[in-house]
Amino acid sequence: MADSQIMKTIRDAIEAVLPDLPHDVIKLLENTLEALGVLTTDDLPYIKESDLNPVVKPIQARRLVAAWTQNVSTTSTPVMCSSPVSVLYSSPSSSVNHSPASSAIGSPPSSSAAFQTEDVIEHIKSTFYTQCKEINKGTSIETLCREWPFLFIQAGMAEHFQQLTGVSLTGSFHENVDKKGERLLNFLKTGDSRKHKPVLNALLKLQAERNQSSGCSEEVIEMVLLMAHFGENEAHLFHCVEETSLAKEVQMKDVPLTPCLIVCGSSCFVAKTFMLSIDQKVVNDHITSFSSAMCLLFGSYYCFNIHYPVELRSTLEFLQRCFFSINPERGTKVEQKKKKLFSVNPRVLTLISALADHEWI
Repeated sequence: MADSQIMKTIRDAIEAVLPDLPHDVIKLLENTLEALGVLTTDDLPYIKESDLNPVVKPIQARRLVAAWTQNVSTTSTPVMCSSPVSVLYSSPSSSVNHSPASSAIGSPPSSSAAFQTEDVIEHIKSTFYTQCKEINKGTSIETLCREWPFLFIQAGMAEHFQQLTGVSLTGSFHENVDKKGERLLNFLKTGDSRKHKPVLNALLKLQAERNQSSGCSEEVIEMVLLMAHFGENEAHLFHCVEETSLAKEVQMKDVPLTPCLIVCGSSCFVAKTFMLSIDQKVVNDHITSFSSAMCLLFGSYYCFNIHYPVELRSTLEFLQRCFFSINPERGTKVEQKKKKLFSVNPRVLTLISALADHEWI
């Protein structure tokens, strides 16, 4: 009880200076102070700015240190922080402020220190039950973005996905792409393109756009050809905008409610930046690789308990079974409408069988 009261007092000391800090960051700051040996508020004046820089922005660290050492009045002017994600990851030497777009939680950093990533992972582990409770009771995506911002970056979502399914989100995807991707691509380009006109059309589009691209990853080609094979519309998964578009400039009424990749460019073949949208909210507005974007998109269905839309049922189930190694014997994540659905999509089984005949490993 005493320890609980001490932590509440320390939390009050943080919130008195930075009242707008998200719950996640406050908890992380408490853990940092505890690790530094802070036992009571009397220890706070001995904290240095460098002790707090890995967790909060430099200006926020300075405010806290100034308040604690000079006993500044608790009526300090609130600090308006940017994205809770960038608060955690900001480099101490960086003075750039990544202001979040009105519909996004903010721009994730391009790099981070190992300590910071490990801290996010540990935080997701220690609060996993509470996260699930909030998600399962139907908390809106907008609220989750505000209260659990680390769930929407790769390190946080991957750890939640691992805790939930026992499968490594990024590890499984990259391992299976390395193992199966080349044969899938070979099958779709050779035998399948002769049988399915949409696959041939997608190949022709790729060839036409290759001159505009400095390099198109195989994952992009596989994904587009896979959707063409199943005859599923790309518009349910990808929404293209201008290359320089900001999150606040995206016309969200045109974006699907289900998880969707907003492609910053004329197509996935040439785009270098992607955004993730869930429930018509941009939750991550700076994803710099297609493979990371796909992992975040697929992980969203599991982490936020979302059914696969009927329009993408074959593509998503194929990804689930063959690239993310989730193979339940019964049940389906496809949204059920009128008719009863098969536990395993027959079209997915047919493709897997065809690939097995095509020297699938």
